[in-house]
Amino acid sequence: MDLRPAAFTNVILIGVDFGLPNFDTHLEELGLLAQTAGLTPVSRMTCKRKAPDAALFVGTGKAEEIKMMAREVGATEVLFDQSLSPAQQRNLERTLDMPVNDRTLLILEIFAQRARSHEGKLQVELARLQYLSTRLVRRWSHLERQTGGAGVRGGPGEKQIELDKRMISESIKRTKERLTKVKRQRQTQRKQRDRRNAFSISLVGYTNAGKTTLFNALVKARAYAADQLFATLDTTTRQLYLGDAARSVSLSDTVGFIRDLPHGLIDAFEATLQEAADADLLLHVVDGSNPDFLAQIEQVQRVLTEIGAGGVPQLLVFNKLDALENARWPLHMVDMFEVNDPETESPRSLQRVFVSAQSGEGLPVLRQLLADLAGSSLGEDSPLTPEAVA
Repeated sequence: MDLRPAAFTNVILIGVDFGLPNFDTHLEELGLLAQTAGLTPVSRMTCKRKAPDAALFVGTGKAEEIKMMAREVGATEVLFDQSLSPAQQRNLERTLDMPVNDRTLLILEIFAQRARSHEGKLQVELARLQYLSTRLVRRWSHLERQTGGAGVRGGPGEKQIELDKRMISESIKRTKERLTKVKRQRQTQRKQRDRRNAFSISLVGYTNAGKTTLFNALVKARAYAADQLFATLDTTTRQLYLGDAARSVSLSDTVGFIRDLPHGLIDAFEATLQEAADADLLLHVVDGSNPDFLAQIEQVQRVLTEIGAGGVPQLLVFNKLDALENARWPLHMVDMFEVNDPETESPRSLQRVFVSAQSGEGLPVLRQLLADLAGSSLGEDSPLTPEAVA
């Protein structure tokens, strides 16, 4: 089954404020995600609730409002900023008489469009199958029980939904086995780097922070970069020569993070995200021009903790310096910045450098910092400590 929404579909964006932090009152990020997936947002609606309605998520009255709005603006699909349960999704579709999807499916669609490598496609397929396995109650509710096999008397046959579940379960198992082989290959590559005493650096950060543009600027590569969410999913690794340290380091560009990144995707991209967990240093790239950069930093820190990379030393790289107004320019190109540690729930002081990957401003300073950090690791048995970065 193809879960991808049709291109150029007119959609209504719906957000429900449950009083939780980081609620997007203007649904800007959901709108960008929709456009990235080829959808056209034509209207937006937000509402407040103490808790989700068990049947319709937003309640009967609000569902009727959404239905009326869809008729007025010519929308053919409704998109929720939060994850819906299979039952809520099914009930909403019956009430609204149109397709209803959620943020999780939207991100899966974008990942499916962006994946280029064999590994990336396998990871997306696994996440898609895991999502689909929970939606069979909605997608296949019209199917009735099959008749028994030829020559069989009495009892009813196997339900079509049971056949579908079994087929998806087998597909999940095969995909996991293929990803396990990929993971072994990556582990072999990492062991080879370790034997060469290679210092590894991974670029991490919120999606569209400019990681790939920075990667290209540092290693003079031509990895695909665009001003859109999840422009690249596949990990790219190149050697970066640092003249002041008289050595080369391994630099990897990884998939971007986002608020409420589906757990299925985190699990599926374990092999790719392992690059960050095994790195000697993380370059945490931040879009310094984004007014919500603090919330984005917090989301990245949470994902890093979840994948076991919370303890890896970090250097904050505040990118897009060229997009800042003169009044917001930093007094110093390098300083210290406090971020919250999700594990200890206490502030953690990290070194920060301001750059513009687009114009090249600040890149010589960043290279010098990397040379100092890589040089300090020579001859040491233990990996670089967070204190060395600070």
